[in-house]
Amino acid sequence: MSDELAPKSAPSDRASNGPFDEAEANPVRPYIDLGGVKVLPREGLNLRLEVEEQTKRIVAVGLDYAGSTLQVQPFAAPRSSGLWEETREQIRQQVRQQGGRVEEREGPLGPELLAEVPVAGADGAAGKRLARFVGVDGPRWFLRGVIGGAAASDIDAAAQVEDLFRSIVVVRGATPMPPRDLIPLKMPASPGSA
Repeated sequence: MSDELAPKSAPSDRASNGPFDEAEANPVRPYIDLGGVKVLPREGLNLRLEVEEQTKRIVAVGLDYAGSTLQVQPFAAPRSSGLWEETREQIRQQVRQQGGRVEEREGPLGPELLAEVPVAGADGAAGKRLARFVGVDGPRWFLRGVIGGAAASDIDAAAQVEDLFRSIVVVRGATPMPPRDLIPLKMPASPGSA
């Protein structure tokens, strides 16, 4: 691992088409506030919060949409360098350790990984699950997404889920945080409460 700073990896139109920094988001849109990320509600979208057993900390936001799943996690990142390059390498190693296959390709959001991960079925039979790992480096944050279901292989479903990923707003906040720390997520306020 060299000491060189990894360049940021993001679509050239990220600031105008997302994923957005809080400063770039349209303030009048009715976002669901989950702390480190804000999600725009849309027809057919189901939201799940993934909680770590021991700490009861929310560690990811799961979105079910268009026959697909999108799991997102926002991380603090350095101002000048990106995390996606290094993160891709870690994902590659994890998938290979699990006996899966992984290939890097250029996707609509930049470099992404397409992984085939072995999973045990309910009947004990081994199966394979396709997953796409996407990531975007923003100003002082990094947003990682894992896409499963139809959008891992179907072009139309993929376009809908990529659009969903790009509609997400990352709220980095002003609190100093070490790079790679998960930006805290929280339960959304119940409708009607301010």
